[in-house]
Amino acid sequence: MFKIHKQELDWGGRPLTLETGKIARQAHGSVVATYGGTIVMATVVGERKANPAMDFFPLTVHYLERTYAAGRIPGGYFKREGKPTEKEVLTSRLIDRPIRPLFPSGYKNETQVICKVLSHDLENDPDVVAMIAASAALSISGMPFLGPLGAARVGYKDGEFLLNPKVSELEASSLDLIVAGTHEGVLMVESEAHELSEDIMLDAVMFGHDAYEPVLQAIKSLKDAVNPEMWALPDIDPREEDLIAQIETLVQDDLVEAYHEPKKALRADLISALKEKVIAALANDETSEHYIASLFKKAESDVMRKKTLQGRRIDGRDFTTVRPIECEVGLFPRAHGSALFTRGETQAMIFATLGTAQDVQTMDMLAGEHRESFMLHYNFPSYAVGEVRRLAPPGRREVGHGKLAWRALNPVFPKKDAFPYTVRVVSEITESNGSSSMATVCGTSLALMDAGVPLPRPVAGIAMGLIQGKDNFVVLSDIIGDEDHLGDMDFKVAGTDNGITSLQMDLKVTSITKDIMHTALNQAREGRFHILGKMKDAITHSRDNVKDHAPQMVTLQIKPDQIGEIIGPGGKVIREMCETTGAKIDIEETGKVTISAVGNDAIDAAKKRIAELTTRPDVGQIYKGKVAKLADFGAFVNFLGNSSGLVHISELSPQRVEKVQDILQVGDTAYVKVIGFEQRGKIRLSMKTVDQKTGEEIKAAAPDQ
Repeated sequence: MFKIHKQELDWGGRPLTLETGKIARQAHGSVVATYGGTIVMATVVGERKANPAMDFFPLTVHYLERTYAAGRIPGGYFKREGKPTEKEVLTSRLIDRPIRPLFPSGYKNETQVICKVLSHDLENDPDVVAMIAASAALSISGMPFLGPLGAARVGYKDGEFLLNPKVSELEASSLDLIVAGTHEGVLMVESEAHELSEDIMLDAVMFGHDAYEPVLQAIKSLKDAVNPEMWALPDIDPREEDLIAQIETLVQDDLVEAYHEPKKALRADLISALKEKVIAALANDETSEHYIASLFKKAESDVMRKKTLQGRRIDGRDFTTVRPIECEVGLFPRAHGSALFTRGETQAMIFATLGTAQDVQTMDMLAGEHRESFMLHYNFPSYAVGEVRRLAPPGRREVGHGKLAWRALNPVFPKKDAFPYTVRVVSEITESNGSSSMATVCGTSLALMDAGVPLPRPVAGIAMGLIQGKDNFVVLSDIIGDEDHLGDMDFKVAGTDNGITSLQMDLKVTSITKDIMHTALNQAREGRFHILGKMKDAITHSRDNVKDHAPQMVTLQIKPDQIGEIIGPGGKVIREMCETTGAKIDIEETGKVTISAVGNDAIDAAKKRIAELTTRPDVGQIYKGKVAKLADFGAFVNFLGNSSGLVHISELSPQRVEKVQDILQVGDTAYVKVIGFEQRGKIRLSMKTVDQKTGEEIKAAAPDQ
C-alpha cells in the first residue's frame, strides 16, 4: 500500500531519519524527519500556475506545535491550541528566510509549507528538524527549488563547538547559533551569544556549514530515490529585455539623479513620478501596468547597484560611515526608564517598566510552562514610513524584530538574584529608514540604564548590507531602506565593547563566502564601537537606584517551614497583609520573601508584620499583644502576629485577682512577658511584672538589709 523511501544517518551522535511515502501522500511533497526522539512532518503544496497579478513570491510557511507531541494538554480554559505562540512565529520565520531565496526570481506560484511537530523528546529542539524536513519536502516536490537546504545548531563551551547541543546542554553554552545554507555557502544565521569575538562567531558559522553537509547528501539521495516529476521553470517573457532597454532610455538619467537625493521621502516622490512616466509611455492592452512596474523595479535596482559599486551610496556616505546619531534618556517623567535613539532617518522611542514577580509572563510551551521576567515588545506603526494602514495586532515581523533585540540584550541582563524585578521594554518605532531593530537594541540599552537596571555594559547594534557585482563586492555599514530592499544581504550585529551578543543574517542571493562574512563582521565591529561612543554621551552607566515612582524592592530570608505562617489558611494572612500595608509580597519555596511597593512606608510595614509572624518568642522577652479569649483560670493573649499564650489568673496582677474579668476584657491590649514553655509548645505569660502603661519590666524591690 505504501511506497516508502527512507534515508538514515548518524548526525551529531544521534540518528537522523528522513522518510516519505507513508503520511500525507496527496501533498506535493511530504517528509517526516526524526532526530533522536523528536519528529516533525513537513508538507509542501503549490499552485501549478502562477498568478499573473503577483509581483512577489507568495510563499507562506507555518510551523505548528501541538501539545500532544510532548504528552501534555494545553493550559487555559478551552484546552485547545489557539493563536500561534511566539516560538511558532519565530520558527516559521526561521524556515521562511533561507528557503525563499532558493526559488527562481520569476517563480510566482503560490506555495505553502507546513511543519508540524508530532513528537518532542524535550532534548532536541524541533526547529532545526523542521527546517531539514521542509527542505527535503521541497526537494522531492518537483517544484523549481534550488536546494537542498541544510541547517544545524551550534553551541560553544570550553573553547569547543558543539553540534546540535541538547536543550539541557545549551544552559551551559555561551552560544546558541542556527545556521542554514546550501553546499555553496551560508544563507541564514540566527544567534544569541555571550560576548564572543568576531573570529569565534565566524568559525561557529563555518562549523555549522560544514556540519550540515551530510544532511544535504541525505536529502539529495532521498530526491534521487523518489525521482519526482519536475515542474517547468517559469517562462521568461521575450519582450523583457527590450522593455527594460526602453525604460532605461526613458528615465535612466533621471533615476541616477533621483538616487542622489539623500532624503527618503523626497527620493520616493521622485522615483514614483518616474514610474508613472514609464507606465504612461509603455503600458498598453498587451503589456499591463503591473508588468511595466515590475520591470521598472529591476531598472531601479540596476541603477542603485551600479552607482554603489562605483563608490557612491544613495545618501553620499562612504561604505563605512554611520549616519548621524542623537541619544537622549529620561524624556518622560512617569516612565521608569525611557530613551530616544535617532540614527539618520530611523528613530526608536523606548520605554522600560519595572514590575514585581507577580508581573512575570507565563508561557505555555511545548516543553511545559516557562516564566519570563524580561520582555521586549516592538511596535512598527505605519506613520513611521509615512503610510496609511489599518491598525492590527503585532505581525510576524514585529515579533521577530522584538526577539532579535531581546537576544541582543539578554546575555548582559542581570540575573534574578542580582535584580529581582520583572522588566518590560516597549520599542515604539517613530521613524524608519533602515534597521529599526538595531535602533531598538541601542535604545533599549539606554532605557534600561536610565531605569537603574544594572547592565554591566551597554549594547549597540548595526545593520550591514552587501552589493555583489560580477567581479567585486562592497559591504555597506548602517544600511538605509533602499540598500536593504535592493541589496543582497541584511547582516545585523549587536554586542558590547567586549564582544558579540547577537548575530542575524539573511540573504537574497543563494549564498555568500567566508571572506564576505569576515569583512562584514570586522566592519560591523568598527561601526558598533562608534555607536557605543555616541550612546555614552547620553548615559555612561546604569543609574545607582531606580526612580522614586518605580517599585522599591527588598528581600528577606525566612525558614521554609515558616512559609505557611505568612500565607495563612487559604492565603488569608498574606492577603490581609497586602491589603493593610499596600505592599506586594512574593514568597519562593526556598523561603526567599520579596516585598515591593512604591514608597518605603509600605515596605517597612510589611517587613514589620513578617518579622512578627516569623520571630519565635524568647523567655524573658516582653511583647505587646491582644486578649483573644477569657477563661476562669486566666486569659489567652495573641502576640507576635501568630503566637498565643496563657496568662494564668495568678500572673495577672501583683495583688490577688478574684475574677479575670476584673482585669481584662476580650480585645484589650496588654504587655506580656514570656516566663516559660510547657509540653507541646504551650507558652506561659505574665502581666504582673510588666508596667502596662510603658511596657517596661517592673524591677523587684531589694530585700531589707
